[in-house]
Amino acid sequence: MKNLREVEQPDKKPKRIKSNVMFKGKILNLRVDEVELPNGRIVEREVVEHRGAVGIVPITSDNEVVLIKQYRYSIDETIWEIPAGLLDEGESPLDCAIRELKEETGFSAKIFIKMAEFYLTPGNSDEYFHLYLAKDLTDGDAELEEDEFLELERVSFKDALKMVDNNEIKDAKTIIGLCLAKKILESSNDKS
Repeated sequence: MKNLREVEQPDKKPKRIKSNVMFKGKILNLRVDEVELPNGRIVEREVVEHRGAVGIVPITSDNEVVLIKQYRYSIDETIWEIPAGLLDEGESPLDCAIRELKEETGFSAKIFIKMAEFYLTPGNSDEYFHLYLAKDLTDGDAELEEDEFLELERVSFKDALKMVDNNEIKDAKTIIGLCLAKKILESSNDKS
């Protein structure tokens, strides 16, 4: 049996032959494409089209992270998350991060550090996610949308990482955000 490195990789990528939009929604679209693979085989691919989103890890001067606890209908569970939201048409990721932090938590920040950007589930979606660390926070009033029901909690950064270890935080963007923030915060502490 050959290992993956020994298998010849075709030099061309799959080619879309036909595309059919099955659903158009407010947040996402679903299309089914007929695709010709490099070996000539025809297959169907289901693709979720998404406009992209941002997430923010807000850290207070007391080294607390502001987390959101909210019910998520799709999984029928209440989970811990970092503040996050969808990009508006033509909006930059940084502007979205500033807006979403204010809307969901009431906080504004003087410092935003871009930590990463990545695809969330590239096996079936084109959603591209932007992740920020927000520091030097100023408290204010949240501006929740009428369909948002959130519970805010300040948790010590150390305890938030324990929540990840204990599987109390199950949201991927939150886990990634906390781990990247830890790396950045430790790096800045090493320099001081």
